[in-house]
Amino acid sequence: MDMADLKLVIFDCDGVLVDSEGIFNRVLVDDLETYGFTLGFDECATLFTGGTISSTKSVLEARGAILPDTWVEGFYSKVYAQLHKTVTAIPNIKQTLEHIKTAGISYCVASNGQIEKMEITLGRTGLLGYFKDVMFSGQTLSAPKPAPELFLHAAATFGASPADCVVIEDSLNGVLAAKRAGMKCFAYTPHGGGENLLAEGAVLFEDMAELPALLGLSP
Repeated sequence: MDMADLKLVIFDCDGVLVDSEGIFNRVLVDDLETYGFTLGFDECATLFTGGTISSTKSVLEARGAILPDTWVEGFYSKVYAQLHKTVTAIPNIKQTLEHIKTAGISYCVASNGQIEKMEITLGRTGLLGYFKDVMFSGQTLSAPKPAPELFLHAAATFGASPADCVVIEDSLNGVLAAKRAGMKCFAYTPHGGGENLLAEGAVLFEDMAELPALLGLSP
């Protein structure tokens, strides 16, 4: 893709705009302990980053966890309460968004999470103003990542072709969704690693301050 043709930047939310993945996994570890099921923090991060809470329940039950039918709703409440109190923005994301905005490039957020969750996390971190009218949820479409429909829907909303879109992700599900949608993907890996994302065609970067240059935007 020639960055001169860039029409739309599609951001994931959790782990890309807001530092919420660690909060989710800590709440999950603690919650599972109340049901007598032990799962390590790092294992949660490996298993569930980029998924949905419904898919998380299915994986947990397949691994032997015994959870009530109401677990998804109850866990949503616990996670939302903690996010509302403690979530922070990804370092340098506001400056990067301002840079994209000044360049006149369209942008949006497309997440597997619910709109309500994005409103909480983006609201607390002061990012909601950037995305208030351009939030897309894989759950609303009933097509969460790694299916490509979420990204294709976002592109169609802006009248952009997939070839003129760039996706900013941090999870394998997101990178696969971008690949299947025919979109270039930059994967944010602040702690290094990401070999599995690189293997699926993503370009890795470790600091949001690097993103404008990657997008071909002038300093």
